[in-house]
Amino acid sequence: MRSLALTGLAAALTITTGCSASTPATGELSGQTVEVVGTWSGDEQSRFEEVLQQFEKRTGAEVEYTAAGDELPTVLETRLQGGTAPSIALVAQPGLVARYATDGKLKPVTGNVASAVDANFAGAWKQLGSVNGKLYGVYFKAANKSTVWYNSNTFATTGVGVPRTWEEFLQGGRTLSEAGQAAVSIAGADGWTLTDWFENVYLRTAGAENYDKLSRHEIPWTDPTVRTALQTLAQLFGNAQLIAGGAAGALQTDFPKSVTNVFGTPPKAAMVFEGDFVSGVISTNTSSEVGTEARFFPFPSISGSKDAVVAGGDLAVQFKDDTATTALMEYFASAEAATVWAKLGGFLSPNKNVSSDVYPDDVTRELAKQLVQAGDNVRFDMSDLAPAAFGGTKGAGEWKALQDFLADPSTVDATMQRLEAEAAKAFKR
Repeated sequence: MRSLALTGLAAALTITTGCSASTPATGELSGQTVEVVGTWSGDEQSRFEEVLQQFEKRTGAEVEYTAAGDELPTVLETRLQGGTAPSIALVAQPGLVARYATDGKLKPVTGNVASAVDANFAGAWKQLGSVNGKLYGVYFKAANKSTVWYNSNTFATTGVGVPRTWEEFLQGGRTLSEAGQAAVSIAGADGWTLTDWFENVYLRTAGAENYDKLSRHEIPWTDPTVRTALQTLAQLFGNAQLIAGGAAGALQTDFPKSVTNVFGTPPKAAMVFEGDFVSGVISTNTSSEVGTEARFFPFPSISGSKDAVVAGGDLAVQFKDDTATTALMEYFASAEAATVWAKLGGFLSPNKNVSSDVYPDDVTRELAKQLVQAGDNVRFDMSDLAPAAFGGTKGAGEWKALQDFLADPSTVDATMQRLEAEAAKAFKR
C-alpha cells in the first residue's frame, strides 16, 4: 500500500470563495495529518490531490492520499482488522458504508459538516449518505447514469430529432432502422449496463418511492411495478431491428465496444445508453469529438414522468473524529472544494452551489445541470445498493437474469420470478 503526502505540490488553482466561519484559520492545524483512502489513480488522483492541496494551504495540515483502486473494500477491511483505519475513505458502495456504520466503525456526521450538507445538497443526497436516519457521509464526486449518447451526424442524415419521450425514442429508432442504421448499441455482455437500463425505466414508470422500496427489497420483484418496467424495456429489447446485431450481437458486446459502435468509422448504431463516463471512451477510442459529433440527451420521459437521474458517486466517510479529519470533511461538503476539481474536468458534483460556469466545456456543464436540477428525484444505482450476490456479480443474480431477458424479452413473468428468488436469497428474506 502506498501513501502519498501532498505537502509541497505546486498550486494550480486559487480559490476565491470565502471560508466558512467554522473553517480553521490558516496554519491552525499545522502538525496534524489526515489520511484519505480512495479509488482514484492517474489523472483522477492528480486532480483530487489539487483539491487536497488547497486544504493543506489553508489549514497547515498534511494530507496523505492512498490510491486503493478497485481493491478499496479489501484494503479497508484489512486496515480495520489491523487497527490502522484511515481518517477518511471515499467509498462508492453504499452497502459497505451501511455495514461499517451498523458495526460502529464510522463516525456520524454532525455539527458544521452536517450543516454544510444541508446548505449545499438536495435532500436526496443527504438521504443517500444516511444509515438508519443518521448521516454518515458527504457525496463529493458523482456520476450521471441517465444519459443517452448519439451520433449527431447520423441523426442529421436520417432526419431524426432528439427524443424527449420513450415513444419518440422508439419512433426515432424505427426511422433509423428504415434508413438502414441500427438505432442502439447495447452492451449486453456487461450485465451491469442492463441493470442501468432497468433502473432508469423503473424510476420513470414506478416512481421514486417504489424505487426506494424495491432497492431495499421492501416490495418483491414480482410486484406489478416490475412487470410494467420489464414490459416497457421489452419494447426495445424485443425489436431486433433497433439493436445493433440484434439481441445475440448485443450479448457479445462489452461496454467500450458499445460506444465505438456508435462513434467509430463507420458507425454501426446511432445511440448508446450509459453514464457521463461514455465521454472518456469516445475521447480515448474514437476520433469523434465530444460536443460535436458526440452529444447526449437525458434518458427519455415515460408516460409523463418528471426529470430524474440514476446516479453513482463517491461518499466521504470518517473513521476518526479528530479536529483535522472533521475539518477536511467540512471542506469536502463545500462548494469551494468541488469547484477545484470541476475546473480541471472529468468531474461532476452533486453540490447545488457549485456554479455550472466553472465546468470546462458545454457537455460537462449540461451533465452537471441535469444532475443538480433533478433535485430530490435523484436515486442511487439500485444494483450498487443491493448485496453484491444479487446486484454486482458477473454471471449471477440480476446481471444474469437481465442478460437472459435481453435474449428473450417475452419471458417477463419468468424473469420476475427469477429476480425475486435471487433477491430473497441475497437479502436473506
